[in-house]
Order: sequence, then C-alpha cells, then structure tokens
Amino acid sequence: MRSPHRITTPPPPDKPYRNPYDELADLAPNPLEEFLHEEKPERDDAEAPWTPPDHRRGSRRRSRGRGRGRARFMGLPLAAKAVVALLVATAFLALGDRWALLYAEHEAAEKLKEQMNLSAAPEVDIEGFPFLTQVLDQRVDKVKVTVPDVAADRVSLAKVSATATDVTILGDGPTSIKGARIGAMNGEVLLSFEDLNRELGASQVTFTGRGRDEVLARGTLPVAGHDLKVRADARIQRNGERGISTDIGGMSLQLGDLATYRPGTREKEGLHLSRSSADRVAKETAKAKALLSVPAIVKRLGVPESVVREALKSDAKLNELTGSPRFVNDVMGLNLIDVAMGHPELLKRLGLDPALLKGLAQLTRPALADRLTLAFQLPKLPGPGTVALQDVTVEKEGIRVRLTGAGLGFGG
Repeated sequence: MRSPHRITTPPPPDKPYRNPYDELADLAPNPLEEFLHEEKPERDDAEAPWTPPDHRRGSRRRSRGRGRGRARFMGLPLAAKAVVALLVATAFLALGDRWALLYAEHEAAEKLKEQMNLSAAPEVDIEGFPFLTQVLDQRVDKVKVTVPDVAADRVSLAKVSATATDVTILGDGPTSIKGARIGAMNGEVLLSFEDLNRELGASQVTFTGRGRDEVLARGTLPVAGHDLKVRADARIQRNGERGISTDIGGMSLQLGDLATYRPGTREKEGLHLSRSSADRVAKETAKAKALLSVPAIVKRLGVPESVVREALKSDAKLNELTGSPRFVNDVMGLNLIDVAMGHPELLKRLGLDPALLKGLAQLTRPALADRLTLAFQLPKLPGPGTVALQDVTVEKEGIRVRLTGAGLGFGG
C-alpha cells in the first residue's frame, strides 16, 4: 500500500515560508514559561528577625466577633433594645410561673392522696395563666382533678373526675400552699364493666349494659363441684346522696339441660326440671315409676292415689297417665328442693347429683344476689362540704354517675 504524497508549493524565493500555527503561538503567552519562571519575593536589605507563631489567632477572632456583636447591639435603636429586654424578661417570668404551677399541682396531689387514703396520687390540673397572679389573689378560677381506682366497698371505681370552680387558696405563696376551699364542684364517676369482670371474676361472671339502667350478668358459678350457667338482671338506681344500689332480678342457674334453679320460695322458684327432662320422665317407664313412688310428689302433682296405683301396676295405664300434655307441665312445676331431699335415689334416677341439690338449697336468694351486686358507696371526704350523686346511666363501658359538691375543703 502506497503512502499518500503531499503536494506542497514552494514559497517564492523572495518570501520565506512561515507556519501559521507559529504565528498564533506568538500571539499568546507561553504557559510553560509562566510555570517555570520563579519570581523571587522582594526582600529588604536587612532580614527581619524570627518571631514565634501566634496561636491566639482564633481567640482574637472570637473576641473580635463578640466585639462586633456588642457593637451591633449598641448600634440598635433604643426602642429595639427595650423590646429585646422585655422579651427576655417575659421568658424568665413565664418559666418561673410554670415552675410554680407544677410545684403547686404536685403538692395538691400529694395532699389529696394523704387525706383521702388513695393508693396513687391523683392528677391535678390548675387552669389559668399567669398562675402567680392567682396565688397572690388567693383565688383560682378552675381546677380539674382525676382520681383513678377509688375503693368503694366490694368494687373499685375506675375513674372519678371533677372540676372545681371558685377555689380559694390557703397559704402565703406558691411554695407554702396549705389547702383550698372549693365553692362548687361538678364531676362524674365511672364503674367500669372491665374492672367488675376482673374483680368479681371468681364466679366467672361478665357484666354488660342493657338500656339506660339495667346490667346483665352472664357466666358460670361453681356449686358443689359443678359449674352452673348463671343468668341475672341488675337494675341500677341511686341510693341516697352517696350510694348506688342494684336490684338483682331474674336470677337462674342452669344445670345443663336437666333442670333450672331459681333461688326463692315462690311457686316458680326453686329447682325445676326442664321440658326436655320432663319429656324423658314421661317417656321412660323407670323414671316415671320412680317419680310416682314418692307420695309427696304425687300429692303435689294432684294425681288421685287410685290412678297412681293402677299406673304402677300396668304399663298401659302408666302410658295413659304420662302421655297426657298436662303431666309434662305438672312435672315441670315440681320444686325438687323441698320434696326430694329425703329421696336421693330419685335424684339419681333423674340424673341429678344429691350433693349439688344440697349446695343449691344453701344458695339462697340473698346469698346469690350478694355475689352479683354492683352497689357501692362513695368514700367520705376528709373536710367539710357535701358531695351528692345525681344521674345514673348504664353505658357500653360501664355505669356512669354524675356528682355535684359545694363548700368542700382540703388541708388548711
């Protein structure tokens, strides 16, 4: 492969050849010359004496910065200086006021805990700003107090909250508050179903609200080694100025599908066979004969003795007697508590444990009602004044009661 040939035109003999890139280079300074050229600093004839380095340059800069800051502040107008000073003073006063408020709230909470024998200090919230001016005036517009877990007889009140107004402070200053006098107070009490279920959980009964003033109790109750299903209805009402009472009604204990026990002495109360158990007695010859063999039961059934004697001798007569619809209803109406205690064999024939029947006989209506009662009394306040319960309502979370008070005093 042949290399290309360049055709060059020789310069005329009177004008020598010059490369155009060289001309451009002459127009611009040579960077290498500038880089390689070492400029020697100008020196005085007499060399300056050596001095140690100054390490305080940073501090000098800081001092110069502070000096400039003071200079700027000094350069502000007089009005601006007054505003800055006022803002700083206000910040310090607000901080001191909040400290005094927190101290007073803490002291008030401790005094309430001590005087009311509480397990934990309540929450005290003193409203209003500034607080110090209220202390000097010895009067606070509004104070909110929340007391958790107040013991009230068999139950604990989940929450007692109150707002006090027209409060007079007893003491000479924020650090020497001795007590308070309350002109008026409004609040509420909550008896939580969750707390009731936990505190009365030995019987494994749960409480739920129904309507405005009714509470349902459902669960199990151990009796003579048997867990019986319990049902009861409690009607809530105010009892005096400081108490809540419960009227327990509709109490019943379910012995599986055998029988139902309702404490009491009325006709429908006591231990009664269920319809399914009464049907089995009517259909099973052995159970029917065992039942008709007890004279006290026959007397309560109202069956003539002659008819019973024939039924015990003839299965046909027995089926005729037990096959009537009236017989099943009459058997369901029998109270087995007072007629079968002396006949344990009959109870076994019917599928009932005699020990269980004895335990039910001892479980009177007042005893069962006491296990399910939700009544409580507000604890007495240590100082003067009156507190009264007002409206009582049943809500989803528990029993809520509104309370009012006047002329209350603490400490002092």
